[in-house]
Amino acid sequence: MHIHRFEKLWFGVSLLLIVGLIGTIVYGAVGPGVAMVSDEGGTVDASEVANGNYGDIDNFREPGVYQSEDGESIEVYMIARQYLFAPGSSEPVRVPAGVPVTFHVTSPDVTHGFNLAGTNVNAMVVPGQISEFTVTFEEPGEHGIICHEYCGSGHHTMAGKLVVVPQSQYDIAADGEN
Repeated sequence: MHIHRFEKLWFGVSLLLIVGLIGTIVYGAVGPGVAMVSDEGGTVDASEVANGNYGDIDNFREPGVYQSEDGESIEVYMIARQYLFAPGSSEPVRVPAGVPVTFHVTSPDVTHGFNLAGTNVNAMVVPGQISEFTVTFEEPGEHGIICHEYCGSGHHTMAGKLVVVPQSQYDIAADGEN
């Protein structure tokens, strides 16, 4: 049986495309800077979060920016609800550059997304679960906080802002939190 040279050529090109596709998938799965959000954050009673009873929740604080107990990092407690991030939507979240920032994000109503534009921070926020992840922002700048999971008719308005400032300009007491 004779196989035409163009059929051989297209067969070879097809094999190269398949190998390239598999290679990009493998690199994307194990590439640098890619990690799954763990379940270390724990759970919360979504109805307590919806009612604003943060004092009754053992592993979640009043939403805001806090210095960690050891003073070496920053902790941001955030609530994603239809159709805003608290804090973040009405006033930007301010964090220092070069310091580890741990986000604790939960939702009282529906599933939301948490994406920091221009970074590799991307998490799903499920009601009753606390998504916990740590990021160090090396450069000062602004990043949009975007909900990337459809959460209802006002989804397109759900956005916020994170401002990374130089350490010399950062004063947590000036931001009004502990």
